[in-house]
Amino acid sequence: MAKLSDNALRVLSISNQKGGVGKTTTAINLGTALAAVGERVLILDLDPQGNASTGLGVPRQKRTTTIYDVLLGEKPMIDAAVATSVPGLDIVPSDADLSGVEMELSQVAGRSFKLRDGLMALRANTGADRYTYVLIDCPPSLNLLTVNAMAAADAVLVPLQCEFFALEGLSQLMRTVEMVRTSLNPSLEIQGVVLTMYDKRNSLSDQVAQDVRAHFGDKVYDTVIPRNVRVSEAPSFGKPVLIYDLKCPGSLAYMNLAREVVQRERVRQGTAA
Repeated sequence: MAKLSDNALRVLSISNQKGGVGKTTTAINLGTALAAVGERVLILDLDPQGNASTGLGVPRQKRTTTIYDVLLGEKPMIDAAVATSVPGLDIVPSDADLSGVEMELSQVAGRSFKLRDGLMALRANTGADRYTYVLIDCPPSLNLLTVNAMAAADAVLVPLQCEFFALEGLSQLMRTVEMVRTSLNPSLEIQGVVLTMYDKRNSLSDQVAQDVRAHFGDKVYDTVIPRNVRVSEAPSFGKPVLIYDLKCPGSLAYMNLAREVVQRERVRQGTAA
């Protein structure tokens, strides 16, 4: 599959204010899968819990420069990026300091654009070493960090768990996207909705999937991420599931999702085969 090496950097905000829907898991494993098909990917860990950093094997003692420093304008984004064990995949890590950034920026002009400002140099880079995708792992809340992510992003990718309350609160996320589009980022769009934690043995999963597809239509990816114990185990070893167990159903699903994401970008840019 040809990579998008001739195209501009694409920034995707992985957002859903509901916790436990697979945002971090999707950021880690979609990023790994995109790198596996030839993209150069940077993950921004925008959650003070720092789970994406941990899940990619970046120990806390090595997080000397974090996304916190970037948002405060103290370090350029490229200096905060840390190489992971996955070729072509870097991460700007996070730690607990990030939990105080909203208060520190509360009186700062342009506080909603701090992440966008931090990404400017990456967007301007046209060299061979440039990234083709940035994935932003957002916190499970609609706060200043999430607003910064949406103000900086080209599009929002929404993980949605296949459970009874899946659609509850999603309307709030859509309102936030519309608010950001109206006031901060007119070009923001929904890249897609990915159904996660799908259990084929459970009829509820099928019902939720049908309801989501009826509501969002072709915005929902064909790929469904199954509930898979190997996906759950991988972060405790500091590895993406594609490294932990390449042939498990979760790994195969994330590879398919990466192909869909790239294909949608090729269609959007008019370069589809």
